[in-house]
Amino acid sequence: MAREFSTVGVVGLGTMGAGIVEVFARNGIDVVAVEISAPALERGRATLKGSTDRAVAKGKLAEADRDALHERVHFAVGLDALHSVDLVIEAVPEHLDLKQRIFAELDRVCRPETILATNTSSLSVTEISVATSRPNQVIGIHFFNPAPVMKLVEVVRTVVTAPEVVADVEALCARLGKVDVTINDRAGFIANALLFGYLNHAVAMFESHYATREDIDAAMKLGCGLPMGPLALMDLIGLDTAYEILDTMYRRGGRDRRHAPVPLLKQMVTAGLLGRKSGRGFYTYERPGSPVVVPDETTPLATDAALADGARAIAKVGVVGSGTMATGIIEVFAKAGYEVVSVTRGMEKSAKVCEAVKTSLNKGVVRGKLAEADRDAALGRISWSATLDHLADVDLVVEAVVEELSVKKALFASLDEICKPGVVLATTTSSLPVIDVAMATQRPADVVGLHFFNPAPVMPLVEVVRTIRTSPEATATARAVCAALGKTGVVCGDRSGFIVNALLFPYLNDAVKMLEASYSTADDIDHAMKLGCGYPMGPFELLDVVGLDVSLAIQRELYLELREPGFAPAPLLEHLVTAGYLGRKTRRGFRDHAHR
Repeated sequence: MAREFSTVGVVGLGTMGAGIVEVFARNGIDVVAVEISAPALERGRATLKGSTDRAVAKGKLAEADRDALHERVHFAVGLDALHSVDLVIEAVPEHLDLKQRIFAELDRVCRPETILATNTSSLSVTEISVATSRPNQVIGIHFFNPAPVMKLVEVVRTVVTAPEVVADVEALCARLGKVDVTINDRAGFIANALLFGYLNHAVAMFESHYATREDIDAAMKLGCGLPMGPLALMDLIGLDTAYEILDTMYRRGGRDRRHAPVPLLKQMVTAGLLGRKSGRGFYTYERPGSPVVVPDETTPLATDAALADGARAIAKVGVVGSGTMATGIIEVFAKAGYEVVSVTRGMEKSAKVCEAVKTSLNKGVVRGKLAEADRDAALGRISWSATLDHLADVDLVVEAVVEELSVKKALFASLDEICKPGVVLATTTSSLPVIDVAMATQRPADVVGLHFFNPAPVMPLVEVVRTIRTSPEATATARAVCAALGKTGVVCGDRSGFIVNALLFPYLNDAVKMLEASYSTADDIDHAMKLGCGYPMGPFELLDVVGLDVSLAIQRELYLELREPGFAPAPLLEHLVTAGYLGRKTRRGFRDHAHR
């Protein structure tokens, strides 16, 4: 039988500590909430009151329940107030010496059987535990922010944590209505180890002027369905906190360069640009603590005139290819009012593409998303061809053929001969260098990448990829076309993976390495990222959907270009692909899909 916790103590009443107090008090447990001074205590009380009042206003908490919750909380200055609690959770700033001092004092104050827990997100629980004479009763209980809302708790055991302490804490998490994942004491645990490498990479992308902050954030929200973009999330976490976590993970986690804080991060922290809490970080906020972003000197102009500046007029579009991507792109352009010439290798393929477009448009009608007249008009705008010569009078060509450089180069050389001057030639490649394709023509200034996401009619994002030879007019034309299609176009340089894949796949690769090291299970890692970070899918769910062979190919491209050891494909991923376990399409990947 798990022990019953009737009273818990919480040390430190910042956002995190006050949230943890609320979680316990909501679940009928008495709480002793402790701070270092009377003013800090009052701030903690105000934070708790603000949170519970908001819950009442939103109808998530009854007034009587809020009042009962507050009655369960006893506020006190100093650790001596914790002499009779069953469990203490420490939630003070991420400084090892501070936490060790607190734990040494808790060891002196608390009863011998009291469990001592830390909410650290990056420090070594083991190093904290050795400050006490009871390291077997020390454990990590890592809540996520905001604690009353987020379902995940990482339960972190050290090599000496008693099994019954782990079992008691797991039972307590269930009582609190949380999902726990139990793991060993390692830098960053699951969620932060996977999250902060990705966040740091996004900062590096911004620092190198590869893409704007708005485009990086829009790309990850729209391309991956994430609740927030990485730079906005850094502002929410606090740049000082993020720096401390990365620095700790770098020093404790084998000095992986991907966790070495990007220099810009240190500069911003030194300059007091800490994110939302200081009113300025990557973005500028209405006031310190406000979530409302206000324009600043780097906010892009959102006017149609600015978007169309230098853009060429596009009325007729050619789409080359017969796969899923080409079919979706044809539909997108035709629905947006463009005349479309579809070119495939042979009339048989044209007939198949035509049928696929009709089927998709009919589905739109059945679902009430498209009027019959609009469907008919869209179909009327498409002409079907099996020869590239029919692209002689188009204003834009979008290539969506197989991902083989030799094939694309040959196609672009042909387009160069056939198309009139001033035509923008776009490739939908997701992994090949656009410049290689551009240099197969005599007009590299007119070549641009237009990376649509699958399914093209649904996904709102397009990556507009400019090479070092792409003209500003071609880029402006591509952006204007994206806007006319109702898509969000994000502009980036011609580097492997562009924005989305360059940030997404190293994170997925890190998850595979974590599984490979037997640190956690695929289920727990997926739980951690979905419940702890609000991701729509866990990394292993996503890998099985994308296809392990596709994921491996992208990861290899990234590694070949960047030569960063941390980007080397995980051996486990290579072994699964060699074994033919490619994910859902072969009914076996990281999970067995045969009976699902």
